[in-house]
Amino acid sequence: MDVYSIAIILIGSTFGLILRIFIKNNFKINIGFAIQSNTIVNFVASFFLGILVALNFIDNEILFLLYTGFLGCLSTFSSFIKQLFNLFKKRKFFKLFFHYIEVIFFSFMFFYLGFYLIKLF
Repeated sequence: MDVYSIAIILIGSTFGLILRIFIKNNFKINIGFAIQSNTIVNFVASFFLGILVALNFIDNEILFLLYTGFLGCLSTFSSFIKQLFNLFKKRKFFKLFFHYIEVIFFSFMFFYLGFYLIKLF
């Protein structure tokens, strides 16, 4: 990998990190139960991923910028695993199961929504 590719990834990751911090600090949703900000970030990242997959970019620069840089820094898979682990340590297995299903199911739905909206137009 050359310096130019690394610079593109760094630019994308900077914007991904900025959006992640913005969402985590400004969005809390309560629809009968609280949705954690990390979960919202995962939903947004899944939606963007669906859009990018539908657009089917071939250019390596765009792939590095958006997939590796932006979405790699925006998505919070490690935070999701940490949340599951914390629930496991607290022996809250019911919450662990439903949080896992919630994030996986809705992340897929947001991915599909982004993909479908692009394919629709």
